[in-house]
Amino acid sequence: MKVKLSEIVNAIEMADQYSEYFLDCQTGEIVWISDMAMTSGEKEKAYDQLDEHGFYRLPTSFDIREYDMMQEFVDSLSEPARSQLENAICGKGAFRRFKNTIRQLGIDEQWYRFQAFEYRMKAIEWCCENNLEYE
Repeated sequence: MKVKLSEIVNAIEMADQYSEYFLDCQTGEIVWISDMAMTSGEKEKAYDQLDEHGFYRLPTSFDIREYDMMQEFVDSLSEPARSQLENAICGKGAFRRFKNTIRQLGIDEQWYRFQAFEYRMKAIEWCCENNLEYE
C-alpha cells in the first residue's frame, strides 16, 4: 500500500495526549480516535473497524516529544537567541514562553520551518519502520 506522506504528517502534527491516529490497513484511511471528542460508542465503532481491517498506529504526541524538538532547535541557534530560548524552555510554562520568545526574536518562521521538517522526517521514518511506500 502506498500512503500519502502529507496525511501522515498532518496526523502526527495533530496528535495530542487525548487522541490517537491509526492507518487502516485495508483502506489506507487515517482514523482519528479521541477521548475528548468522541462518545464511547463512536470510539468502539472506530476500534472495531480497525480490528477488522488491521491497522498501523501512528506516532503519538508522547512519541514525537516536541520538547526535544524545541531543544534541538535551540541548540541550532547562535547567541544571543540560544541563551534566551534556553532560559525560556526551563520549567513550567516552557511551551508558552518558547512561543513568546521566538516571536520576540523574530525567528518564529524559522522555528515553523524547522518543526515542519522534523515532522516530515518522523513521518518518513515511521513509514520506513512499517515498510510502507509513500508519495
